[in-house]
Amino acid sequence: MWNRPRFDLKVRLTLRVAAISAACFAAISAYFLITADRAAHARIDGIAAIVAKTLELQQGKVLWAASPRSDFPNLDPVSAYVMTPGLCLAFRGVGGEMLQRFCSGAPIPEDPPPQIFTAFYHSLFDPGREAARPVILRGTKLGEAVVSVDPAVQTAEAWHEAGRLMLALAIALPLLCVLVYAALARALRPTRMIRAGLERIAANDLTARLPPFDLAELSAVRDVFNHLAESLDTALAERAELTRKLIALQDEERRHLARELHDEFGQSLAAIRALAASARQTAAQECPSLLGECDGIARTATGMMETLRGTLFRLRPPDVEELGLVASLEGLVAGWNGRSRGETRFSIRFDGSFETLPATISANLYRIVQEALTNAAKHAGATKVSMELTMHAGEIALAIDDDGRSTDRAAKSGMGLLGMRERVAALRGRLSFEAGPAGGSALRVVIPLAAANPPALEHAA
Repeated sequence: MWNRPRFDLKVRLTLRVAAISAACFAAISAYFLITADRAAHARIDGIAAIVAKTLELQQGKVLWAASPRSDFPNLDPVSAYVMTPGLCLAFRGVGGEMLQRFCSGAPIPEDPPPQIFTAFYHSLFDPGREAARPVILRGTKLGEAVVSVDPAVQTAEAWHEAGRLMLALAIALPLLCVLVYAALARALRPTRMIRAGLERIAANDLTARLPPFDLAELSAVRDVFNHLAESLDTALAERAELTRKLIALQDEERRHLARELHDEFGQSLAAIRALAASARQTAAQECPSLLGECDGIARTATGMMETLRGTLFRLRPPDVEELGLVASLEGLVAGWNGRSRGETRFSIRFDGSFETLPATISANLYRIVQEALTNAAKHAGATKVSMELTMHAGEIALAIDDDGRSTDRAAKSGMGLLGMRERVAALRGRLSFEAGPAGGSALRVVIPLAAANPPALEHAA
């Protein structure tokens, strides 16, 4: 299954805030550039209007004085007031010829704008565009006053304004990211508690509860979480109680079946063996040819009685509470080793003290081991079955490994595995059944010792 990459929420939100902030800075920079461009054009338009008006006054003075000597156009008087670096003043005649032009020098900038900014600025704006105003006297157009600014000077001024904004962005953006990340880390600190609570729930610790939170959204999550934990705890308690009743009913049915087999079927087999022995004595005296049939009947009855004993042992195990869990399991393993006649080797190892183990857990552990050994012997064809029962850190762990066939194992032993799951669930434990690392199958059961606190689970005597 494809998994999408996961990112830390604080990092993701911080990056989004940084992206939005950078976009805002870019919009502000664009606004300042547009405003600066409009101001520059308005300035040269105003200078062009002043130059045109000055030239009109010059020509009017010439006509009024009727002076034969005319120095029109003369841009020197107005240039003293309006000239700035990179500014050009000119007068263009009616025919388009440039009659006079006056430009101020542009200083070489100490920090010239980068080529990429120059290309970007020239693509968006039109630095160096001329501003022309007509020079009109008595309704006659004498020419045009033309004002322009060196494109390099205008670009350098724009870069100077944008550079200040970029410097502010370079300082403010990292600081903003740090502050946002710190604020988010503080605000999202309760999510660690929520995660820890969910992990406890996943580990079957239904006593997990979340404390109140300051944020309304997290408080709503806390209320839902606690309600869910309480509901799940109640549902599992009711399920465990129902499972205990079902297991008790099953064990009672097993005891009843064991009594029926022992009283009815067992007595019938004993009678058959007695009749076979009597018939053999009679046949030995009167008809020796029937001795083989009598012996066959006796052997068949004996085999059926052996099978019946094994069945009765599985239906009605020894009193685990009286013998103890360790002795009962050792006897169970010894019985399986005896019945397998060396075809399958069963072994068990204990680590811990099980003398004070509650009867509820002891009886169900015995039943779980009994069912697991039956599955390994009947459905897996295992030649080696090893078990380990340990007690540590407030829980009991049972590990059963075999070298049998694991294909379709769960399907063939489905009812037995279901019974084991029910018993483990009634004790609030965990069960896993999977293929072993070196082949075969591995059964793992973990039961908390706190399982001794619920009402005692009835078990077969």
